[in-house]
Amino acid sequence: MKKEIIISGFGGQGVLSMGKILAYSGLMEDKEVTWMPAYGPEQRGGTANVTVIVSDERISSPILSKYDIAIVLNQPSLEKFEPKIKPGGILIYDGFGILNPPTRKDIDVYRIDAMDKAAEMKNSKIFNMIVLGGLLKVCPVVGDGGVEKALYKTLPERHHALIPLNMEAIKAGREIIQKQ
Repeated sequence: MKKEIIISGFGGQGVLSMGKILAYSGLMEDKEVTWMPAYGPEQRGGTANVTVIVSDERISSPILSKYDIAIVLNQPSLEKFEPKIKPGGILIYDGFGILNPPTRKDIDVYRIDAMDKAAEMKNSKIFNMIVLGGLLKVCPVVGDGGVEKALYKTLPERHHALIPLNMEAIKAGREIIQKQ
């Protein structure tokens, strides 16, 4: 199993941390991983993205031009990365940030209303974990045990009390993702 994933959205949506948690989850499960963020001014409201590869075998290069899975959280990200998904791949998008939905017919498209669910759960900071839960339902590249260990590894200790909420957000994401 090898999955090449791009996660893209506005800075502040938790794109980079979602990628980091996914990569660490793979490490916790003894998988080979790469995590290549693109940040700088992107963290302040521009488009940010991160490439994550999770594999059972060695990864030859972290540089990709095509992806198995794209998670896009805003319109500019959809326009940039929809054409770069391999035929038969997966596109996951948040309905809140997309005005013109995906058009490709040779990929599986999923909508997740994570922004609405985060508002319903009264915590905008779990938005990215809801999206991650959706990904893990349609393509279980890592398990919940790996994710929980990764949260303990990546979150500062002062935020460890929030890990059960993060795991609840992942469960919620699994429940609300819809194939289009």
